[in-house]
Amino acid sequence: MSATIHRLGGGPAPSLDPMMALVAQDMNLVNAVILDRMQSEIPLIPELAGHLIAGGGKRMRPMLTLAAARLLNYPGTRHHRLAAAVEFIHTATLLHDDVVDSSDLRRGRRTANIIWGNPASVLVGDFLFSKSFELMVESESLKALHILSNASAVIAEGEVNQLTAVRRLDLGEERYLDIIGAKTAALFAAACRIAAVVAERSEAEELALDAYGRNLGIAFQLVDDAIDYVSDAGTMGKDAGDDFREGKMTLPVILAYARGDEAARAFWKDAISGHRNSDADFAEAIKLVQASRSVDDTLARARHYGQRAIDSLGIFANGTAKDAMVEAVEFAVARAY
Repeated sequence: MSATIHRLGGGPAPSLDPMMALVAQDMNLVNAVILDRMQSEIPLIPELAGHLIAGGGKRMRPMLTLAAARLLNYPGTRHHRLAAAVEFIHTATLLHDDVVDSSDLRRGRRTANIIWGNPASVLVGDFLFSKSFELMVESESLKALHILSNASAVIAEGEVNQLTAVRRLDLGEERYLDIIGAKTAALFAAACRIAAVVAERSEAEELALDAYGRNLGIAFQLVDDAIDYVSDAGTMGKDAGDDFREGKMTLPVILAYARGDEAARAFWKDAISGHRNSDADFAEAIKLVQASRSVDDTLARARHYGQRAIDSLGIFANGTAKDAMVEAVEFAVARAY
């Protein structure tokens, strides 16, 4: 019998603490690799990279690689370099995203592009991408290299897809899910799957971990998109209403527009086209999103994908690692409550 998302309606709040405790020793080794490989004779590179890497992120993606390796009882060390590669890919995409989105805040701190400028952020992102491939090659697994390099390409495709969908009121839920499946879930999936590759486990276990990561990634992004309409910058680590002002058709907006009356639809047309982006307009957007129950339904979908992630672990033996991975899903979904 698989576990279920059972704590979201009450009981102790889910936490990442069990997963962090599970992988703490391995994470110290991964952090050492990250610190070593972000060094350069060009001082700006470690300075800028360190600003983001040391910026308070939970390192969830590399933690997933390490947790999956624990789930499989993998005794080796090849996953440490791969986990560092995962973090470098993620960090590089954040640097590039903040330039594309003209973001001011990341994890509650000023973004690198605001401090050092767009050119430096893009180029250091390129440096980190290059380092990630260096680490992949050192893992001596052609299959892991294929999985992570493909994920990097899919992430870029997802970001371009999102860019071309900005301020498009005709964006439907299906394309939205394609976008977040690429820009967010692909790296979650790859991070989990590569553990099975280096542990030389069956394809069934590879695919189970891929499904776990992919569904967790979709749930994670759905919650992020919902939080933009229910939270503040302190909670999110970014400016409240960023998605709204950037004209992003996230699921809460897609649903609110579809369900809106004539006046609500007129508002969304003006807002998404960029003509209504004041604080008062954002307050109106929150009111419309909540009145249409679009946030509730976005979070319901997140719970659905979270449950699919948990169900994907059904083929693995029960134990501390599996429990931690289940609770990580519960935590990802519960962030909005």
